[in-house]
Amino acid sequence: MNDLPNKGLLPAGLSDVLPPEAAQEASIAEGLVDCLAGHGFERVKPPLIEFEESLLTGAGSATAGQTFRLMDPVSQHMMGIRSDMTVQVARIAATRLTDVPRPLRLSYGGQVLRVRGTQLRPDRQISQVGCELIGSAAIAADVEVVLLAVEALEKIGVPEISIDLTMPSLVPAAADEMGLDGAAYEQLRAALDRKDAAAVTAMGGEIAETMGLLLACAGAAGSVMGKLEKMKLPPRARKECDRLLEVVSMIRDASPELTLTIDPVENRGFEYHSGVSFSLFSRRERCELGWGGRYLAGNGGRGEEGGEPATGFTLFLDSVLRVVPEAAKPRRVFLAVETSRRDNDRLREEGWVVIQGLEPTKDVFAEARRMCCDHAYVDGELKAVD
Repeated sequence: MNDLPNKGLLPAGLSDVLPPEAAQEASIAEGLVDCLAGHGFERVKPPLIEFEESLLTGAGSATAGQTFRLMDPVSQHMMGIRSDMTVQVARIAATRLTDVPRPLRLSYGGQVLRVRGTQLRPDRQISQVGCELIGSAAIAADVEVVLLAVEALEKIGVPEISIDLTMPSLVPAAADEMGLDGAAYEQLRAALDRKDAAAVTAMGGEIAETMGLLLACAGAAGSVMGKLEKMKLPPRARKECDRLLEVVSMIRDASPELTLTIDPVENRGFEYHSGVSFSLFSRRERCELGWGGRYLAGNGGRGEEGGEPATGFTLFLDSVLRVVPEAAKPRRVFLAVETSRRDNDRLREEGWVVIQGLEPTKDVFAEARRMCCDHAYVDGELKAVD
């Protein structure tokens, strides 16, 4: 059963990344992390795999269904391969960095592995870059991470960025204050996730009216903010809605040209988020470029019970790569085997990618073409290859 007829065959959702895409992905990842570093986000490097007790507790419980598990032969404990890096950074903050002054600003980049892909994103191994701002409940922290995500994407050349903001805690707050729980709440949640206005209306009563109005308040920020401000909501839900509106207002003031939309009932993908959350898009890509938002970091760490206030974002490099400008092809020059090391060093210092021959060749230009070089170094001169 282990004798595959095609040794290059890989499992569904896994693939090799070849030149030049692999180099471009690495360059983009470093560009994003450098942008985050400029705002004081220091890089951390969590392990690829860790004990499931730490990986899947607290906010990590939302990732359990996407986590590969295996037995550690050393400790005989179950381990999980990370499907998301946010929960690992939260663990680091709550344990290794518990005595470091807050707020913490941490960044990361690496690979994650998921049990299943989706229809829009079938890949199961994904490169992530992101950051977490941990230890502040301030509205300014929500605004900072949204604007930072946009800045980082703009600096690597992503065009036509838009932000869709939501408040995953709004619907649960309203439902709880209206006495809706159990199966009835699950029915409501499913209807809202499907954007099924008829199913919401069929529930009847005040809950149907309120949720129907929230469902209808999805669209461009400028056109729905007034409706949300005037909507009658229970006290706790009203507070959640007002925070969302304040964040949107501050983002618009700071970046009036940024395209902002609001979907106050969106929840899918934000299962462990507890406050203002957002998705990043480009008009040139159907999948999200990333998402982020507020959550409780750690499990029993400092701050609130169950964790401390945090917010951050994660960018998905597979989507980002599809919308950034194609990388410029490097200048490549072929050097015959007898060319001196001094010439080799000088050309590389001048910015050339140098391919030096390993054996004597009769036709330097033919060998340069075969090695995909646009120039050859002949008799001390650079000459274009036809």
